[in-house]
Amino acid sequence: MKIILASGSPRRKELLELILPQFEVSVSGIDEELEKELTPQEQATRLAYIKAKDIYKKTNGNRIIIGADTIVTKRGKIYGKPKNRQHAIQMIKELIDGEKTHSIITGLCVIINKDGKCKEYKTYDEVKVYLKDMSDNEIYKWIDTGNAMDKAGAYGMQNEFCVFVDKIDGNYTTAIGLPTHKLYDIIKEYIN
Repeated sequence: MKIILASGSPRRKELLELILPQFEVSVSGIDEELEKELTPQEQATRLAYIKAKDIYKKTNGNRIIIGADTIVTKRGKIYGKPKNRQHAIQMIKELIDGEKTHSIITGLCVIINKDGKCKEYKTYDEVKVYLKDMSDNEIYKWIDTGNAMDKAGAYGMQNEFCVFVDKIDGNYTTAIGLPTHKLYDIIKEYIN
């Protein structure tokens, strides 16, 4: 059965390689604009679904399409990818403001077509992240690595920023962008 990751994220690709030896990558061209009135959990799940559905419609035969989307949120505000350096600095300052706690929500959609029968799975997983204090110089140094600009919330804990993460409550792979524990439970009967 063909397995396709509907994401160009190198982090999702690395995580999927932990459980699947072979798969294809096909980047969805959908508009990732958020819809009003949806919770952060609903936003992440919806975006994961429309990414997977886009690739599903462009393919045929027996296949598993995996879509994911990650959202960072604090006090109801959603933090996407920063638009520029100043925006990234502002995001980090807001995330460490006050209680220094926020959530990372990764939506997951898996569409499986086997022998003409289609099943869709839509879910999400949420992780609570506790950050440490950062000086302005530490924030600028982090932003200037260039690694903040392609990440929701302007950071990734899998690189140099890890020294500013005090702890997480939840699954690490969810925080990186693909809840492998949930994905495995959905696809294990098709890959074993």
